Amino acid sequence: MSITTIKNLISLRVLTITFVAITLVACGSDNLGDLRDYVADVKSRKKARIQPLPELKPHETFFYEASNRRDPFEEALTAQPETLAKTTSNGNAKGLRPDANRRKEALEEFPLDTLRMVGSLEQKSSMWAIIKASDGTVHRVKTGNYVGQNHGKITQVREDEIKLLEIAPDGLGGWIERDASLALSE
Repeated sequence: MSITTIKNLISLRVLTITFVAITLVACGSDNLGDLRDYVADVKSRKKARIQPLPELKPHETFFYEASNRRDPFEEALTAQPETLAKTTSNGNAKGLRPDANRRKEALEEFPLDTLRMVGSLEQKSSMWAIIKASDGTVHRVKTGNYVGQNHGKITQVREDEIKLLEIAPDGLGGWIERDASLALSE
């Protein structure tokens, strides 16, 4: 190595050491003075008073005194026929009411709106309807069968529709007849 190269290396080292020393001295200065002043200012402020919590009013208890009446959220159509039949002064039922002694059919356990007519067929001049229940079972019905939970008796079976007559509670302790139908669903 030549002397010039050695001199250049030494001067480069001296320059580097000088730069590092200046940088360290600059970092050691007090840059936190503004922060210290702000913290001191905040600590010297007057403390604010917190408002007390409002008093809670006692809750008034409500007593429901109509527990012996019909539940207003329960459908009147699900009531038992014996409890809603109109009676005379001697206790005998009068007027329209479903036959309590009749044996229930399989489709009477399903609400009418959950049953779907999926087809029809004619066999020996008798028209049958194919009904699919909400549980996935398929049933064959004809005029005279019962469907739905309101004692619905099938009065007519057509290719595209089943007509029936339901006997439903009227909400006043009696029964009413009403027409209903199931249309063929696509």
